[in-house]
Amino acid sequence: MTPKHRVLVIGVGSIGERHLRCFLATGRVDAEFVEVNDALRQTIAERYPAAKAHASLDAALIQPPELAVIATPAPLHVPMAQRLAEAGVHLLIEKPLSTSLDGIAELMSLVENRQLAASLAYVYRSHPVLTAMRAAIHSGRFGRPVQLVSNSGQHFPTYRPAYRTIYYAQRKNGGGAIQDALTHMVNAGEWLVGPIDRLVCDAAHQVLDGVEVEDTVHLLARQGDVLANYCLNQYQAPNETSITVNCEQGTAQFQADRNQWRWMLQPGDEWTVESFPAMERDTLFIAQANQFLDVVEGKAPVLCSLAEGLQTLKVNLAALDSVDHGGWRQIG
Repeated sequence: MTPKHRVLVIGVGSIGERHLRCFLATGRVDAEFVEVNDALRQTIAERYPAAKAHASLDAALIQPPELAVIATPAPLHVPMAQRLAEAGVHLLIEKPLSTSLDGIAELMSLVENRQLAASLAYVYRSHPVLTAMRAAIHSGRFGRPVQLVSNSGQHFPTYRPAYRTIYYAQRKNGGGAIQDALTHMVNAGEWLVGPIDRLVCDAAHQVLDGVEVEDTVHLLARQGDVLANYCLNQYQAPNETSITVNCEQGTAQFQADRNQWRWMLQPGDEWTVESFPAMERDTLFIAQANQFLDVVEGKAPVLCSLAEGLQTLKVNLAALDSVDHGGWRQIG
């Protein structure tokens, strides 16, 4: 039998617990976790008795794991990643990479020098539907992409009821719609048609009770020759996400809520639809876990490199700056 990998999940709030559960579901790991909150650590230990609990990262690093998932608030990602990389640990880092550029160049150098696998956990890159649409676009079958339109929204109090009391409530912790949700769509859009070169952004707090951070975002961008538009809110009743890519010779559209993508080549045609089996939300995270384990085993490339995560972080920061001060921002 293939030996199991030792994985350490750092921070087991909502997303960290999901990572712990989904790595265990692969059947390929022995899992441990770090949680500084005593009550939460006890709860998770009881819920996942197969996973060893640690009260601190220091305790966990007495015997360093093979790989780690960093699921703490975003300002802690880079310092923790540096400590883990120094111990020779492969890294899967939750989005966004950080809330500033501090320490990232040093982290990238350390990861390269230690020959470690390091990836950002932008889970749409594990989505089989989006993967299929991307392959079709990159094959050239629709011609050159010229426009991208992303539209998404959900009722945050239903899907994330604790939003008032977690990192989301403060920008400095990685909160607000831009860093929490729009960053997923931006990263997916960059994966489809290339990096954002410049942008202008408008955002505001419109509806959500108990917070002051933005819950509505409109972002216009240039991605090379592609004109892009990203719209998102966190209060509408429908839970829906779509990304439309208009190309010179056809249109492709990802519909996450329907688990399908579709395309049209000629005016007046019917949509041609490729549907995929219904998925639970954990399915994507299990796929992401398996893919990262394949990376560690040398069987696959990382899905979202540190450089790509840094690019999306620069977009986050430029969007926030544009909201606060107005005007277009160049992504340097």
